[in-house]
Amino acid sequence: MNTKKTTNLILCALFVALIAVGAFIRIPIPVVPFTLQFLFTMLSGLLMGGKLGAASVCIYIVMGLSGLPVFAEGGGFAYVFKPSFGYIIGFAVAAYVTGTIANRVSNPGYKRLIAANFIGLGIVYLFGMIYYYLMSNLYLGTPIGIWPLFLYCFVLAVPGDIVLCIIGAILGKRLIPIKNRV
Repeated sequence: MNTKKTTNLILCALFVALIAVGAFIRIPIPVVPFTLQFLFTMLSGLLMGGKLGAASVCIYIVMGLSGLPVFAEGGGFAYVFKPSFGYIIGFAVAAYVTGTIANRVSNPGYKRLIAANFIGLGIVYLFGMIYYYLMSNLYLGTPIGIWPLFLYCFVLAVPGDIVLCIIGAILGKRLIPIKNRV
């Protein structure tokens, strides 16, 4: 096996583990818990590129849906019926988009990394909030209006994620050149 494939395999496994651990490093806020999952899903895209970054998130999702308690509130297939599951779907899409944008150049600058991270953040919140709204209003029978959804699922959670976008850009700027040397 060549060195690049081995490195990618190790990084993919590492990020699956980091995303799982990130689910349990949380700060309780109403409705959607704030975790470090977003930081690790974002870094998976930045360091491995869109395809491998999304693959690591998808492996994490499959592990959780197959019953391993790697999600913030457990695991199992029934997790798809939790309103917050949309954020997890958003992680995979965001890792792909973030990685694709960041890796269009071999050594991206801070502007590119921050832009990629904020676009990824928007994707996570878009998927998360739409899924939350649909599950609450159409499946669970506990309707939520647009303003409470915006307040609880965005306004209360986004400040921490903005900080994670900046931290992710700083880490990405330092780690991408190291990863590219291997």
